[in-house]
Amino acid sequence: MSFYTSLSGLKAAQTDLNVISNNVANTNSTGFKKSRALFGDLFAAAPTQTTKTVAGQGVRLNGVAQQFTQGTLQATDKTLDLAIAGDGFFSVRGQPPRGDLTFTRNGAFSVNNSGEVVDTIGSKAQLLPVDANGVATSTDAADMFDFILPDADPADPNALLANISINDEGVVSATFTNGNQQNIGAIAMASFTATEGLRPVGDGHWQATGDSGQAQVNQASNGPLGQVRSGALELANVDITEELVSLIAAQRNFQANAQAIETSNTLTQTIINLQV
Repeated sequence: MSFYTSLSGLKAAQTDLNVISNNVANTNSTGFKKSRALFGDLFAAAPTQTTKTVAGQGVRLNGVAQQFTQGTLQATDKTLDLAIAGDGFFSVRGQPPRGDLTFTRNGAFSVNNSGEVVDTIGSKAQLLPVDANGVATSTDAADMFDFILPDADPADPNALLANISINDEGVVSATFTNGNQQNIGAIAMASFTATEGLRPVGDGHWQATGDSGQAQVNQASNGPLGQVRSGALELANVDITEELVSLIAAQRNFQANAQAIETSNTLTQTIINLQV
C-alpha cells in the first residue's frame, strides 16, 4: 500500500513541476496568466471500520487553477498596443471560416493588409457602436463589429486618414487630413462571473465555458472591466522569484516520494529474501 501511496505523491509532484515550469517558460509572454496546481488527500474506509486505525491512501490532483491577477504595464508608445488596468478582456474574432470568438489580455494589435486591426494570431479586434459622445449605443455581443481603419473621411473621400487615438474608455477616434474627427467605435470588453472557469486555448486566449458563464460585453470603465491604456502592454503576472522557490519545493517533494518508493521496495525485497 505504501508503494502506491508514494506513487500518487510522485505523480502529484510531477504535475506541480509541470505547472511551475509552464509559468517560468511564459515569463515573457504578453498577457500570460500563471496557474497553480490544487491537490487533495485520498482516504477510504469501510463503514464499520474505525478511522483511527486507517491511514490516508495518497494524494490526487483536484485541478489547475488560473490566477488572473493584474500584470505589470509596460509602455511601448504604439497607439495600437493596448493594456487593461482592471479585470476585463479584449474580445477578438478569428478569421473565416470558423470565426470563433475568444478573449485575450494580450493587446499587441497591428493592422493587416486589409486594414483590419488584428492581434498576434490574426484574430480581429471587435468594436461596439458608439454615439457622437463616445458612449456605447449597444452592449449586445451580436452588435460587435470588426475594427477596420477607414481609408478616408466618409464625408470627404479626398481627406485621408491622418491618425487614430484610443482613450481610457476604449473609444477609437479617427482624425483625417481635413481636420475632421470621427468616433469609429469602442473596444469591446468582456467580463465573466467566474473567470477561473475560462478555457485556455493558447497564445494568451481563452474561450467562455459553462463554468465561466457567458461573456458580459461592455465598453471600458464599466463595472469590473477596468480602463484601456493605449501605448502599453500587460506583462505576464509571473513572479520569477516566487516560481523558483516553488520549483525547489516541488523538486524536494518529488525526491522525498521517490525515496519513499525506494524504501518500500527495499523492505519488500528484504521480506522476499528471508530464509526459514
